[in-house]
Amino acid sequence: MQLTFLGAAQTVTGSKYLLEHKNKKILVDCGLFQGHKELRQRNWEKFFIDPSEIDAIILTHAHIDHSGYIPLLVKNGFRGKIFCSAATFDLCKILLTDSGFLQEEDARRANRYKYSKHDPALPLYNEAEAEESLKFFQPLAFNQKHDFDETFYFTLSPSGHILGSAFVSIFFDKKSIIFSGDLGRKNDLIMKPPTQLQQADYLLIESTYGDRLHEKTDPTQVLKEIINKTAARGGTIVIPAFAVGRAQNILFQLYLLKQQNALPNIPIFLDSPMAIDASEILRKYSGEHKLGKDLCDKVCKIARYTRSTEESKSLNETKMPMIIISASGMAEGGRVLHHLKNYISDHKNTILFTGFQAGGTRGDKIIRGEKEIKIHGNIYEVNAEIVNLTGSSAHADYEEILDWLSNFKTAPKKTFIPHGSPEAAASLQEKIVKKFGWNAVVPEYLQAEKL
Repeated sequence: MQLTFLGAAQTVTGSKYLLEHKNKKILVDCGLFQGHKELRQRNWEKFFIDPSEIDAIILTHAHIDHSGYIPLLVKNGFRGKIFCSAATFDLCKILLTDSGFLQEEDARRANRYKYSKHDPALPLYNEAEAEESLKFFQPLAFNQKHDFDETFYFTLSPSGHILGSAFVSIFFDKKSIIFSGDLGRKNDLIMKPPTQLQQADYLLIESTYGDRLHEKTDPTQVLKEIINKTAARGGTIVIPAFAVGRAQNILFQLYLLKQQNALPNIPIFLDSPMAIDASEILRKYSGEHKLGKDLCDKVCKIARYTRSTEESKSLNETKMPMIIISASGMAEGGRVLHHLKNYISDHKNTILFTGFQAGGTRGDKIIRGEKEIKIHGNIYEVNAEIVNLTGSSAHADYEEILDWLSNFKTAPKKTFIPHGSPEAAASLQEKIVKKFGWNAVVPEYLQAEKL
């Protein structure tokens, strides 16, 4: 078996791992690069191998940095099967088509206002091409064995990160390799704890928070304080949120606070058709998380849904305090950009980030304290209060990662540490070696390993 790191090597985006075994080529995850320009440019480069040579793709979960390259791979000749959990497939129906739509919209806007150096600006793929890629998906049940041949097969097991997220365990020639994808948290508000795996010859463990601990304060109480303080000064709280996972967690926190009569009587808007659809999928898979159907129904009713563009625009004409939850979580696209343009320059308002911000993204620049931010070719002063609520992350921090690794009964022959900044990956490597004495390495982009 040969493993090649085609993405998420010393960065948190673009997850792609190529496995070559006998006459099979399998891609584990197929994500878009995001953030810094030099990373985003990789999306436009010729793929490492001819996409038509790839036999199958296995997805750990639906987030765009793990799935968003699929339509382009199909556009360029991939015709194999795409395996994932049932919930991941349902979420990809939303995320991939939305990705194609947003790329078309961004290209149209860039051409209209002439702020791209490309003439004309083009999308990586469009909504129709994203829709076409869905034909190749084949959802599988958790723990269902799927054979490539008599000595080469894989299973999926819940990883607790978002709905449908999975560890991918691949078995070949009496050896095994586990891909963690994004590792969830033991005490997540909504998701059940990650499956405790105990053995692998080779392991890939993410390192998004490999050098950090999450805040120990209760994020729900911090959220309460932020909302009350902002509303008291007549401001609006804008929450850029990942439409899948984070938006639903925020709704649950707001539901809990409403039950305690701990919030002012201000309206809550979920302004993301994708997040609205994802909330409906949360209800569909009520057995795969902690809420259950009845509570899930109540949580999903806490906000007013704004599906149409007209409803979304009307929010920016409202002068009263309110809470707007809108995608994208890193403020890289979508409706939240229009809300940022309207609210970020007024000191009364608060922009509240609740998830990881990849380096070079607009969200990363804002939380790092930049005083001006560029949106749709125009510059906006950053005068609103900026808050980064790290305790709400759906990624395990380094203590939680080490705790999950402690379930392994024997040391893997080699542990690879992708999906993190160089500093985060190196820090987690040091901690794993110190605590367990394992052979742990931080892979580089395009690095190949014989297993």
